[in-house]
Amino acid sequence: MYHQGWDQHNDLPDHQTKQSRDIDQPSAALIKDLKQRGLLENTLVVCGGEFGRTNYCQGKLTDDNFGRDHHPYCFSMWMAGRGIKSGIGYGKTNELGYNIVKVPVHVHDFQAAMLHLLGVDHEKFTFKH
Repeated sequence: MYHQGWDQHNDLPDHQTKQSRDIDQPSAALIKDLKQRGLLENTLVVCGGEFGRTNYCQGKLTDDNFGRDHHPYCFSMWMAGRGIKSGIGYGKTNELGYNIVKVPVHVHDFQAAMLHLLGVDHEKFTFKH
């Protein structure tokens, strides 16, 4: 599934609230439904984007209208289902959320982990070009 429009360079308080509301209950319902049907153990659910957001503001910089720029080095994702231990966090940023201070994960390692959880050997799935 795809939910676009998370690129909030401005109007972040309004847009973030609305979009979070869009996915909060449906995401929880999906996990609950998969679990009740016995499908969660065979399904990998991943929620995230291709980058995070800086911890500083951009845009109009008023109390109700500001944004944040792209930040490719620190961001969060959540996963559930197939082999994922619930309730844990992995990695840590500094107090500003700007730099990784514990257990950095490269995107290639993240992709390899997802493939492993799906029963695919990432080294046999690599095509040299």
